[in-house]
Amino acid sequence: MPARRIKPSRYISVDVEADGPIPGPYSMLSLGAAVAGTQTADGFTAADPERQTFYRELRPISEEFVPEALAVSGLDRARLRTDGAEPAVALAEFSAWVAEVSAGAQPVMCGYPASYDWTFLYWYLIRFTGASPFGHSGCLDMKTLYATKAGLPLRAVAKGTMPRRLLSRRRHTHHALDDAVEQAELLANLMNWPGPDGSAPGPG
Repeated sequence: MPARRIKPSRYISVDVEADGPIPGPYSMLSLGAAVAGTQTADGFTAADPERQTFYRELRPISEEFVPEALAVSGLDRARLRTDGAEPAVALAEFSAWVAEVSAGAQPVMCGYPASYDWTFLYWYLIRFTGASPFGHSGCLDMKTLYATKAGLPLRAVAKGTMPRRLLSRRRHTHHALDDAVEQAELLANLMNWPGPDGSAPGPG
C-alpha cells in the first residue's frame, strides 16, 4: 500500500484581548493573528511573522465587563461600541483570511497559553459564523509544548523561567497583533529547540 500523505500544518499565532474571563457574558474586543510557520513530515519552517497578519477591533456584545480585564488592553469600550467591527463581519473576514494563508495546509491556532484565546476565538467563530476554520481541536498550546520539551510540570512553566534564547525580542504589549507576532517567534524557537539537553524531539 502507498504511504499515507500527511498534510502540512500551517501554524497561526492568535492573541485575543477581552473584557472578562469567558465569552458570552463578556466580549472579545480585539483579535490579532500572524502566520508563524509550516510543519511537514520533514520538519518545521518558520515564516516571517510580520508578512501575513490579521487584526480587528470588535464591538462589545454585552454591557458586562471586568474593569481589571479591560485595563490590561487599554481598549475603550465606548469607542468600540461605535467604531468596532460587527463580530459577524470580523469573524467572517478572519475565517476567509485563515483559508487564504493556509492554502495547501491545515490551519492550526497556537497561543501562549492557548486556552484563554482559543475559548474566545472558538466561541465567537461558532456563534457568529457557524464554523471554525480550525475545526474543534486544531489548537496548539505553546506552554504545553515547552513543558514537554523541557521535561517540566506544566504549572512550573512561565516565560520568565524559559531560556532567553527561546523568547522573542519583541515586547509583550497587550496589543493583540503585537502579541500574536511576538508569540509566532516564540513558537518558531520552540519548534526548533531540541530541549535542554539536546535530546528532545525536534530538528535541533
